[in-house]
Amino acid sequence: MTRPVRGLTLKGDVSFAKNLAVDQNGAVSSNNASGMGADTQLSTVSTFSEFGSLLFEVPTELEFVGNQEDQSLVSDLNLDLIVNAIAAGREEPDFLTRYLYHQLHDGHVMYYRQEIFRDLEDGILLEALEHFAQKIHQVRVHAEQIEKMQYRHQQEGWFLDEIAIYCEAVTSLAGHLGICNIRSKGLSSFREYLSKYVASAAFTSLDAETRNLEKALGAIKYSVRIKGLKVEVRRYDGELDYSFEIEKTFERFQQGSVKDYKVNFRGWPGMNHVGAQIVGLLARLFSDEFSALDDYCRRHAGFFDENIRRFDRELQFYIAYLEFIKPLRLAGLEFCYPEISEESKEIFAIDTFDLALANKLVSERATVILNEFHLEEAERVLVISGPNQGGKTTFARTFGQLHHFASIGCPVPGSAARLFLFDKIFTHFEREEDLANMSGKLENDLVRIRGVLEEATTNSIVIMNEIFTSTTLYDARFLGTKIMERVIDLDLLCVYVTFIDEIASLGKTIVSMKSTIIPENPAERTYKVVRGPADGLAYALAIAEKHNLTYERMRRRIAR
Repeated sequence: MTRPVRGLTLKGDVSFAKNLAVDQNGAVSSNNASGMGADTQLSTVSTFSEFGSLLFEVPTELEFVGNQEDQSLVSDLNLDLIVNAIAAGREEPDFLTRYLYHQLHDGHVMYYRQEIFRDLEDGILLEALEHFAQKIHQVRVHAEQIEKMQYRHQQEGWFLDEIAIYCEAVTSLAGHLGICNIRSKGLSSFREYLSKYVASAAFTSLDAETRNLEKALGAIKYSVRIKGLKVEVRRYDGELDYSFEIEKTFERFQQGSVKDYKVNFRGWPGMNHVGAQIVGLLARLFSDEFSALDDYCRRHAGFFDENIRRFDRELQFYIAYLEFIKPLRLAGLEFCYPEISEESKEIFAIDTFDLALANKLVSERATVILNEFHLEEAERVLVISGPNQGGKTTFARTFGQLHHFASIGCPVPGSAARLFLFDKIFTHFEREEDLANMSGKLENDLVRIRGVLEEATTNSIVIMNEIFTSTTLYDARFLGTKIMERVIDLDLLCVYVTFIDEIASLGKTIVSMKSTIIPENPAERTYKVVRGPADGLAYALAIAEKHNLTYERMRRRIAR
C-alpha cells in the first residue's frame, strides 16, 4: 500500500495499518531534539516601526501579585459574576480578568478602547479577527502538543504545520484589514504594522520556504509491506494500493448507517514506536527532504513575531466582551459608548440595567427591567427608598457597574449615557454578622463607613446599601444624617439605598428616587426606580416584615 509521507509524519492523521496507526492528537512547540526549544514563540526582531498596544496608547503591562482588586467592590456590585462569565472558557482567563478589573483613570485611554470597540461593530472585520484568533489558537495548541511528543521527525512535521498555520493567519488578516474601514488608532496602527510585516523579506521568505517544504514532503510516496512481525519500507514503485481494493470489495456490503462498535482507547500525543521507526527509515530513503526539514526547524525556532503575539492576546479583551453582550443585544437590550466627563458631574444613563442580572434573565428568557437616572447642576446624591425587593439594590449595582465598565473602555448598558471619570469607587453593602468578630454589627458598619469617608475624595463614587438596619430608627436616622453631611461636604457622587425617608430631604444636592409598585396590587413590584419624594412606606414595611405583620404573612397565619 502507498501513502504520501505528510500523512504519516506531519499530521499523524493517516493509519497505514491497523497496528501502526499514528495518534491523532495535535500540537505545536518543540523540544531540544530538533533544535526547537520551549521558546518557539519568541519573536523575531522587526526592522520597521513597532506596533504599540490595543489596550493602551502607550504599551503597558499590569503586574499583579495575587488579587489586588477591591473584593468588597467586586462582590457588592456583582462584578465577579460578570467578569467570570466574560473570561469563562478563554485561553488566558487570568489575563482577561486582570484587565477587566483594572479601572482606568485616563479618559484618553477609555476613548482609545471605545474607538476599537466601535470598529468591531463591523461584522466583517470582527469575523476576520475572530478567524485570526482561532488560527493563532491552533498555533499555540500545536506548540503545546509538540512538547509532549517523543520523536523528532514528528515534532518537526508538526512544527512545519504550526508555521504554515501562522503564515496563513497573518496573510489572511492583512488582506482583510486592508479592505475594512478602520478608524481607531489602535487597529490602524496594527494594520500599518502588519502590512509592512507581511511585505518584509523575512516573512515572505518564511512563507515561501514553508510552502515549498510542505509541497516537497507532500510529494513523497512510499510503500509499506507487512509480513508477520516484519515491516518493510521502500520507495513507491507503482505497487498496487491494497487498501483501495479492500474498501472496494467490502463496499458492496454497506447498508447505510450502522452502529459503531469500535472501542476508543486513550491515546498519547505522538506516534507509537513502530510508526517512529518507519519514519526513521523514510528519513534515510528521502534524506534531502528530511535534512531540509531539520535545517528549517533550527533556523525558524523564533518565528512568532512578538507584536503579533501581543495583538492576539489583547484582542481577546474585545472579542470576549462582545461575545458576552451579544445574546443581550439579540434579546433587544441596548449598549452605548458613554461620554466620559472629567469635570462635570452632570451625568445620566437611559434604558440601563444590571449586567449580571440581565445575563441571568436573558438565559432564562425572562424580562429585563430598564431604568434611568440623571443628575443636573448641583445634584450629586441619589437616595433610593421604597418597599423591599423592589429593585433598589439592583439600581445601586447598575450605577456602579456603569462607571466601572465605562472606566475600562467598554460599551455599557443603555441607549445613551454620560458618566464621570472617578478616581475610585467605594461600596458599603450590608454584611451578615460574623460571629467570629467580637465587635457587633453596628460597630462593624461604623468602622467600615468611616474608612470609606476618610479615603474618599471629591472625585470618588460612594455606593451604600441598607446600612444601620441593626439599630433603632432614631440611631439609624442620626448616623445616616451624619454620613450624608460628610458626603455633601466632599461633593462626591453617591447612591444611598435606605429605609429612612428623611435622608432624602437633607439638602439640595440630594435627589430622591423610589422603587415603585403596581397601585392595584401593592404586593407586586414593578422593579422600576423613578424620581419622586419618599412616601414613608419603606420603613413601615420594614417594621411589618420584622414583626411578621405583612399582608402575606398575616394571611398565612390566619389560614392556620
